[in-house]
Amino acid sequence: MKGNNGFKFFLVIAVIAILTFISFSGSFFGIKVPGSVYNIRQGIDINGGISATLYAITTDKSKPITQDQLDSARNVIEKRLDKLSILDRQVSTDVNSGTILLEMPWKPGEKNFDPDKAIAEIGKTALLTFQEVDPKKIDANGYYISDAENKPYGKVVLEGKYVVSANPQKSQSGSMEVALKLDAEGTKLFADATQKLLNKPIAIYMDDQFISAPRVAAHITDGNAVITLGGSANNDAAIKEARDLAETIRSGSLPFKLDAKQVNGISPLLGKGALSVTVTAAIVAFILVCLFMIGYYRLPGILACIALVGHTVLQLLFISWLGITITLPGLAGIILTIGMGVDANVIIFERIKEELRSGKTLRAAIDVGFKRAFTAILDANVTTLIAAVVLFMFGTGPMLSFAFTLGIGVLLSFLTAVTVSRIMIKSVADLDIAKHHWLYGV
Repeated sequence: MKGNNGFKFFLVIAVIAILTFISFSGSFFGIKVPGSVYNIRQGIDINGGISATLYAITTDKSKPITQDQLDSARNVIEKRLDKLSILDRQVSTDVNSGTILLEMPWKPGEKNFDPDKAIAEIGKTALLTFQEVDPKKIDANGYYISDAENKPYGKVVLEGKYVVSANPQKSQSGSMEVALKLDAEGTKLFADATQKLLNKPIAIYMDDQFISAPRVAAHITDGNAVITLGGSANNDAAIKEARDLAETIRSGSLPFKLDAKQVNGISPLLGKGALSVTVTAAIVAFILVCLFMIGYYRLPGILACIALVGHTVLQLLFISWLGITITLPGLAGIILTIGMGVDANVIIFERIKEELRSGKTLRAAIDVGFKRAFTAILDANVTTLIAAVVLFMFGTGPMLSFAFTLGIGVLLSFLTAVTVSRIMIKSVADLDIAKHHWLYGV
């Protein structure tokens, strides 16, 4: 190997080995590193979870709980679950009994299995606040500069309890907006805030979770405010955004609190046996794919298998890092992408074989093979990624886990096939012993 290529080859091998060690140990030379496969939250179908009935408790018995109020509370719970990346869950309402039924999986590594403790934070009514923003995060036009964290600045100008109503509506310009109505005390507080923050943003937070940061366009003194969202009122996404924001705001001023009762543990729907079978299937699938690649493509097949190890380990690490709940459909997505992970390699290696048969040198065949295969690989990955995105947008519960593992698997397979495999095969091709065409299936 030439010096530079040899370094790249051994660097790739070292990185894959380190990531594999981290994914199964959670540490590196005694230093704890997040990302162990044992920290992945397992879905209800695998590990069981919690079932709780949340009762709406109101001090004013003369006013019954409405469906809109329950929907707002459900919206808060689902946002909290989203923040925790808990995809495998069921949240439903019953207006007749004034309850919300919640099912969610246990935390990863849970040993005490205390349902009451696990449900405590989820069941509380959220605190909605309107806050000033950090002056450093305001651009020249007075708009909020969003970042990855969007942490609260800490200066609250209004709490959600002063909001009487929040409803989505169509503006005169045809865009979507949310109309707010405040009570008397809220009107005074908001008037002071909009006067002080004229032409500056006011951030909306739900339990310190950033929701929106509209710019104050006028001094509002009548208690009627409008949050302009943009987007056509004929656009389903814009309508949904306005509806969700309205529900979120309403939930911060609910006239009731949520009391968790009938909290119980749920046995796994399919059980640990199903997990064991699925993991075994994944291992067998991996071995069979590697045997086929090595038997048919020989030396490139060996390198593709090494890249596939890196692909699978990276996929598990991303799932752990992001706190995604893994269900049996999610495991199926991982198994599916193990097979798809070598699709790109198959296209590339076939191209290389064609170029070798046409009389090109090994180095030229590798360069041309990767170049000509790139378009086909890109098209195949994009179409599959579109399907994963659609599933993620419209799917629910365990299907979201499948969509996520499929999507991240497709992205990583593109990376490992086009980048990692190319580095290794070009490095090995410099060896005299590796230049025989038989080693490439020709």
